[in-house]
Amino acid sequence: MSNIAKVIHLQIKPTRGAPMQSVSMVEAVAEQGLRNDSQFGHSKRQVLIIERETLEEFGLPIGDVRENITVEGIKLAGLPAGTRMQVGRALLEVTMDCTPCKFIEAKRPGLRTQMEGRRGTLFKVIEGGEIKLGDEVRIIA
Repeated sequence: MSNIAKVIHLQIKPTRGAPMQSVSMVEAVAEQGLRNDSQFGHSKRQVLIIERETLEEFGLPIGDVRENITVEGIKLAGLPAGTRMQVGRALLEVTMDCTPCKFIEAKRPGLRTQMEGRRGTLFKVIEGGEIKLGDEVRIIA
């Protein structure tokens, strides 16, 4: 892992169940989530972030678990709720680990169980701002 963690992939889903769309920038809006994403306005599930390293470990392509943001060089799984993280110009806060669902199991039998506690981390937006590809990611003490 490098010293600097960074954003390597961004995507939003325009409507629930729709295919994800790769983007080069997203706008995080305080207390709302990512503008133009189907989770916009939800309280606990505003932004899903997963580590590239986790995807590689499970043999999954980037973007495949419908994450909004893929990062590398930082471990997110298991961070306690309330942990804050600077991502680009936005300040995010951990709400909970994302629980693997039927969608994950449909990718490969047994994957749901294997990914328990590692399916990505859900965040809410505390302070809005732009998040772009290549932006630095860091946990705020």
